[in-house]
Amino acid sequence: MTFDLIILGGGPAGYLAAERAGHAGLTVALVEERSLGGVCLNEGCIPTKTLLYSAKLYDGVRYGDKYGVKAEGLTIDHAAVLRRKDKVVKVLVAGVKAQMKANNVQVFMARGVVKGKDAQGFAVQAGGELLHGSRLLIATGSSAAVPPIDGVQEGLDSGFVLTNREILDLAEQPRRLCVIGGGVIGLELASYFNSIGTEVSVVEMLDHIAGETDQDLVALLKADLEKKGIRFELNARVTAVTPQGVRYEQAGEDKLIEADKVLLSIGRRANTRDLGLDSLNVQVERGAVITDDRMRTNVPDVYAAGDVNGRSMLAHTAYREAEVAVNNILGHDDIMRYEAIPAVLYTNPEIASVGETEATADRRNLPYRKVQLPMKFSGRYQAENEGGRGIMKLLVDPQTERILGAHLLSNYASEFIVLVSTFMEAGLTLAQIKKIVFPHPTVSEIIREAVFQYQE
Repeated sequence: MTFDLIILGGGPAGYLAAERAGHAGLTVALVEERSLGGVCLNEGCIPTKTLLYSAKLYDGVRYGDKYGVKAEGLTIDHAAVLRRKDKVVKVLVAGVKAQMKANNVQVFMARGVVKGKDAQGFAVQAGGELLHGSRLLIATGSSAAVPPIDGVQEGLDSGFVLTNREILDLAEQPRRLCVIGGGVIGLELASYFNSIGTEVSVVEMLDHIAGETDQDLVALLKADLEKKGIRFELNARVTAVTPQGVRYEQAGEDKLIEADKVLLSIGRRANTRDLGLDSLNVQVERGAVITDDRMRTNVPDVYAAGDVNGRSMLAHTAYREAEVAVNNILGHDDIMRYEAIPAVLYTNPEIASVGETEATADRRNLPYRKVQLPMKFSGRYQAENEGGRGIMKLLVDPQTERILGAHLLSNYASEFIVLVSTFMEAGLTLAQIKKIVFPHPTVSEIIREAVFQYQE
């Protein structure tokens, strides 16, 4: 079978590219080994947010007395939360399948392996089918990184150690959970299990959690999570996983955190192994496919989008990269920009960020002026967050008066950080932003307040 475009991987980059290309009239083959929707829909973004919303509702009532809300005999049913998670995923996967059908995309549920190129085009083995395509889009995503730590592989084999994939189907709530890695995935799942009553510990090799996230906001979030009962061990190097728990070295001492389950969450690696890319001599660096700003690889008519290129491992980045790739395949010049891509940590409260942090601006020698406000400058935030310690931080280029970055610790932060992304992408100056009317009362008004505070 011959197609205009073969797409390897049915995650956010793959299925959106298939939808866009099919809608434009191309004949498209989409090859997916596991489930349409990829990690994001089945094992990541959507399942975790479903769990976290249940925990947020539970916490809201549990700590509701300061709002005049009182309840007795309150419980949370982890099994029921999982059932709802499965229902949400099922509905959304069905939606992806419907979009593939509506746009005449032929889906092959099989592992796809590139077999080189011949007179008929790029050859891909998809299970028992040999496909040929004029163009190829690699969108195979990423998987949890597994470090060579003693006992980790044995723990994975026995079910004692879990990745994001397995823990989202963990039927029985563990009494004690140790999370290896204090990044986004680890913190979100630590937050959920802490809320439902699990004793949670987080072991992080660095001296801080949440990676490159603004450290002023992270310090407040960490204090809040510690107050809720999460234990953090920083500057801690994991040396082994044993049936008792996690051994680590900290300040020259060998220590042990006892656990009933261990979540391995130290990062992601691009899925390029055994994909057959060497048959085309596609350039790969540190396991990720190298692409330019049009999502082209070094091989003509071969593109890559999503986590597999390692540029920005976020589902919304993958969506836009897919669109850029398809637009260029269709002959419409389009480029990918990474300067204004928002990122969110969906704990309670949330941290949402876009652009430069103070640390990255300093590393790049970028001049900036900072505006930092407590979220209490927003009337709605004050009304809904008794005792909240949220922050809004804005970094501005003093010469152009355009926004370089913004960072929020607040409820709803994930929903309105896109405003700042839009301002940055459009290149709006503070003077232009000042003319935009925000609805009142909303938490997002903090952005307008920060803009006006800049010159005061």
